[in-house]
Amino acid sequence: MAVAVYPGSFDPVTLGHSDIIKRSSQIMDRVVVGVLNNNSKTPLFSVEERVNMLLEITKDYPNVEVCSFSGLLVDFVRLYHADVIIRGLRAVTDFEYELQLAQTNRVIAPEVDTIFLTTNLKYSYLSSSIVKEIAMYGGDISAFVHPFVAGQIRRKLAER
Repeated sequence: MAVAVYPGSFDPVTLGHSDIIKRSSQIMDRVVVGVLNNNSKTPLFSVEERVNMLLEITKDYPNVEVCSFSGLLVDFVRLYHADVIIRGLRAVTDFEYELQLAQTNRVIAPEVDTIFLTTNLKYSYLSSSIVKEIAMYGGDISAFVHPFVAGQIRRKLAER
């Protein structure tokens, strides 16, 4: 059974992330979406909220599970007995950083490979930061996130 981990902060999860999750689920037997709990950042959404959004948008993928983690990615990968780390690439500028991470992870965990999936061209410019900024100024984010996620973003910003 081929198991992959797709890690990220997903704050919030975008259609670009969703595309990578869907495509990963079609090529792997099992995909674990790992939501990073990074205490050095101040996310818009709590880890639990991000997990819940991902659970909602992946509910139609029976081979995808979502959970949170902190610490080293390779430890999380080993916990789930995964063979592969999935990383999405939007542009050439992502590649250098992602290659550095992949090579470092390979030194720490030689049994784990990294697979890079290029994002769909229609999402190649998209990032969670851009979505949050557009939403903060009242812009329409419906082309960038799942409708459920858009509602959660509007709710969260209204609370502030």
